[in-house]
Amino acid sequence: MPKSRLSAVLSLLLVFLSGGVLGAFTYRLYSISPVQSGKDAGAPPKKQSPEEFRKRYVSDLTSAVKLDSGQVTALNRVLDQTRDEADKLNDKIKRDHDAVNEKWHPDREAIHNHQVESVNGLLRPDQLPLYAAFRAERERLHRLRDQQRKKQ
Repeated sequence: MPKSRLSAVLSLLLVFLSGGVLGAFTYRLYSISPVQSGKDAGAPPKKQSPEEFRKRYVSDLTSAVKLDSGQVTALNRVLDQTRDEADKLNDKIKRDHDAVNEKWHPDREAIHNHQVESVNGLLRPDQLPLYAAFRAERERLHRLRDQQRKKQ
């Protein structure tokens, strides 16, 4: 075989081989699912019921801020009050069929801020930084979820 012909065959073989390797890598890269930990790894996250969410929130806050039983009771009262205010706002939104979601954002934010102020009011001074850190982490996770939803 002449030298130029051998060179052409080897070059062609190298191009096809590198294409196969690149294709396999790309397929692997795009076919794997995001990493998840725990017993539900690989399963899509389930939407929690309001009761499950509340139970988990109280549990997480209790352990993060080290609430005593009196504070947990007061927290549950604050959460009840917040739910009542949010339900009233949701009823108002349902009656206003032409409502734009942004129109109600200040009202929702006011309810949230009232809840934060109420929780801050029931905490001891040593618990306030822990609660601030807890809220900051939840906000970070919330922004991450929003970014992931926008990408989809």
